[in-house]
Amino acid sequence: MDRIDSYEDLESDIVKWLKDYYWQYSIKAFVVGVSGGIDSAVVSTLCARTGLPTYILTMPLDSNAKNTELSDAHALALKEKYDNVTHYNIDLTEPYHKFISTIGLQTAPEGFTANRELITNEHANANTKSRMRMVTLYQIAGVVGGIVVGTGNKVEDYGVGFYTKYGDGGVDIAPIADLYKSEVWLLGEYLEVDQRIVDAKPTDGLWDDSRTDEEQLGASYEELEEAMETGKGSGLEVLQKFNTQNKHKMDPIPTFKL
Repeated sequence: MDRIDSYEDLESDIVKWLKDYYWQYSIKAFVVGVSGGIDSAVVSTLCARTGLPTYILTMPLDSNAKNTELSDAHALALKEKYDNVTHYNIDLTEPYHKFISTIGLQTAPEGFTANRELITNEHANANTKSRMRMVTLYQIAGVVGGIVVGTGNKVEDYGVGFYTKYGDGGVDIAPIADLYKSEVWLLGEYLEVDQRIVDAKPTDGLWDDSRTDEEQLGASYEELEEAMETGKGSGLEVLQKFNTQNKHKMDPIPTFKL
């Protein structure tokens, strides 16, 4: 899916939008988590191109060596090219395992068998990794007077809800959330993002088996984009399934009203 006539204009428009928001709300910095994937590479590059203070965080956490290599390389390239960029590498592996170990050792409620599986499981642990990164981003943002810039795209944020609630979904501003993944890839190429990042298979990096996004979803981004844009195609069933399942993430929090 490609609805963009000019990626030069798109880059200019997003950078201007970021700068306008920055000055309107007297912000002091942009804070972006960089994972080694195309979305965060594009967003961090756009923030760097504003010329405004930009903090890039790499946060390895039991991370795949390839993803760590790519995120480090991207952060280094931005820091060398833009003097408004500051890079922090914050390894969350030890704090995460300490947390999981502490949670897993809690006494089970009466009537239950005391075991680690009761308090922790693979899916909850994956979400905890994402939330620890969110907490880290907001810690830095709080110190520097900045905002956390989201890296979600249109398919993930508004199609299938493919993000962690209060994890990578916890952001202040979302510059690429109206761009399909294929458009993010093309924008990344225009921005001259490291080709290895452009070519890498998307993954959230939260699972021990390094499963890709498309393996988790059961459809390609192209199929999901077609379903979102046209209401038909081979990805429609998957889109509808995840959209329904994850509606609680995308809708406002239900509130009882008097």
